[in-house]
Amino acid sequence: MSTQPDQPGLQSLSKSFEPAALEAHWGPEWERRGYGTAGFRGTGHPRAGQPSFCIQLPPPNVTGTLHMGHAFNQTIMDSLTRYHRMLGHNTLWVPGTDHAGIATQIVVERQLQEQGISRHDMGPSPAEARKNFIAKVWEWKEKSGNTITQQMRRMGDSVDWGREYFTMDDKLSKVVTETFVRLYEQGLIYRGQRLVNWDPVLMSAVSDLEVESEEEDGFLWHIRYPIEGGNESLVVATTRPETMLGDTAVMVHPEDDRYRHLVGQQVRLPLTHRLVPVIADEYVDKSFGTGVVKVTPAHDVNDYAVGQRHGLPMICILNLDATVNSQAPAAYQGMDRFAARKQIVADLQAQGLLVEIKKHKLMVPRCARTGQVVEPMLTDQWFVAMNKVGHNDPTGQSIAQKAIAAVQSGQVDRKSTRLNSSHVKRSRMPSSA
Repeated sequence: MSTQPDQPGLQSLSKSFEPAALEAHWGPEWERRGYGTAGFRGTGHPRAGQPSFCIQLPPPNVTGTLHMGHAFNQTIMDSLTRYHRMLGHNTLWVPGTDHAGIATQIVVERQLQEQGISRHDMGPSPAEARKNFIAKVWEWKEKSGNTITQQMRRMGDSVDWGREYFTMDDKLSKVVTETFVRLYEQGLIYRGQRLVNWDPVLMSAVSDLEVESEEEDGFLWHIRYPIEGGNESLVVATTRPETMLGDTAVMVHPEDDRYRHLVGQQVRLPLTHRLVPVIADEYVDKSFGTGVVKVTPAHDVNDYAVGQRHGLPMICILNLDATVNSQAPAAYQGMDRFAARKQIVADLQAQGLLVEIKKHKLMVPRCARTGQVVEPMLTDQWFVAMNKVGHNDPTGQSIAQKAIAAVQSGQVDRKSTRLNSSHVKRSRMPSSA
């Protein structure tokens, strides 16, 4: 006979977790009572003399639905907000969503692809197609954004829904524009060129976090570069022969006895007939391959650094759509980068400058969003001068100095911003939010 006491309540419990009934009742009830309204205990007004506590929801992207990571973060934020609300503090938890421009564009474009059309097919003219496509994006935003809102409401998040924002709201966009213009006029934002990860399909730079390098089967092409005014030549190996059109130097290790006598001389760049110098740089691994490396500063991260050290020209030979531009010989202009590769290899072989081709395992960088091979591209980018004092700034302090002073004075509490800052990086929240 069992000695376990009767527990009649257990018989009525569901065998599985069924939150629907709780969500349907308590979420709307708390919202009806206005618990999340800013101020003193949901009154909508602050109480004088009370501490203030505010959390801004790192806005989730409107590209899908919330996941368990969002639920975890929001539960922590909700708990903190409720705790301070019960303490009698003036509280506010601000909700919002992020436009996530590129990611949203990709989602909508994939939906169109399922219908057999592209964004360029959405109107009789490019302007009309763009207008209709943007309307489609806004349509998706409303659908996806509402889904996110309903998920938060089901969880009973005690946010102030009356203050909900979207990162492309006119008010926020105006603040961003005003801030940008002000910093530009102060000389703290400036234009410059930088090598970026370029996706020729997105027609946009993508961050390092959005680039996935995978090992793929490829080739290593060995190409002969003749020394100008002599019978000698240097053999370089490359996995991207099309980039040789933008070479501005050939480099060897300064202690490599095989080539030390050639440093300072020039080679005639095959197919282009340009003369480029032979330079010495410790970046070269003299034990790898031939010990000779071509330098293409505008199309390789490491070469870019070498080019800066030696003051080399930066010749970009690709358009933003990854076709060969006017900096290259006429025979290759307008060709797709991979079509140009095939033609260049054929031309090198015809001229007796292709020494050999070897199979080679290489790491190919691809955009995580599109799967396209990412092209290192020298493009115009905006920079923020963190250590420069702005024009007519009466404080005489740079942005970095002001930030450090704010932390040291206690105006900004590093501990209180830790949760937000980690999530902001993931959601790429703009500064206006």
